[in-house]
Amino acid sequence: MARKAEANTRLDDAARAGWLYYVAGRTQDEIAAQMGISRQSAQRLVSLAMAERLIKVRLDHPIAACLALGARLKQRFDLRHVDVVPSDPASLSTTVGIAEAGAAEIERWLKSAEPIVLAIGTGRTLKAAIDQLPSMECPQHRIVSLTGNIGLDGSAAYYNVIFSMADAVKARHFPMPLPVLVSSPEERDLLHNQILVRSALQLGSEADVAFVGVGELGPDAPLCEDGFLAREEMDGLVRSGAAGEICGWMFDRDGRMLSETINQRVASVPLPSTGRSTVIGLAKGRRKLGAIRAALVGRIINGLITDEATAEELLDE
Repeated sequence: MARKAEANTRLDDAARAGWLYYVAGRTQDEIAAQMGISRQSAQRLVSLAMAERLIKVRLDHPIAACLALGARLKQRFDLRHVDVVPSDPASLSTTVGIAEAGAAEIERWLKSAEPIVLAIGTGRTLKAAIDQLPSMECPQHRIVSLTGNIGLDGSAAYYNVIFSMADAVKARHFPMPLPVLVSSPEERDLLHNQILVRSALQLGSEADVAFVGVGELGPDAPLCEDGFLAREEMDGLVRSGAAGEICGWMFDRDGRMLSETINQRVASVPLPSTGRSTVIGLAKGRRKLGAIRAALVGRIINGLITDEATAEELLDE
């Protein structure tokens, strides 16, 4: 029994070293420093990961600590799907690890022989995930964008991923030909009555699964950086108790959708109900912690792909 435990621990270490080397791009010296081992040991662990076929394109060994965190998150927040990937404290990336895991889960759904409606949000993490997808033939599926793909100036939104997905996945794609935010509730109602838009709204309500980013709020939030929301308006939202956003929809720290005018101007497809759909959020990092927690508490999402550091913080709260 002791030998088996030691072997599992060594494979866990090999998997962690392999992830740091092949996914996070760390050198063997950096791996040695992070894991508190010699460079020779780090080299042997990376070699072991290859010898045991733990490394393919994605990490193929479930690290015990991540599995345990995922199980606790699933129970704590009553989630349908959880994937916790290893953290790399030395990395400044907000997408590495979870983008690869997101791509794997999207691919798993697309491999279904039964026709599904897959809804997709927008943002940096989802774009990084879509860039990881292999070419696939999926004529039986329909893929709908939950978010408008046009900026306020009429230009294409850079992080809207529906067209990137169309390059890799051969399926019927339904973009949302609107900006994220419009000038008034009346304008939104007028636009939502257009035939092309109504088809996207209907498909969004029928989604079997949705993949969304979870956005933090503040002056450096993506909605401000990408020019969708003025910083003065963002400041007012934060003061009124807004904690996060998904596809432009704003919610407070208890996961309740804001009733103020901002959500009345959101032209995005309403988020699928977690009562009938699997809605998976992809997000990690301390900056997003409050938004992730609120989305989980409010049942805005019922699935999560994150890293171990974020998972630990969520469970400590």
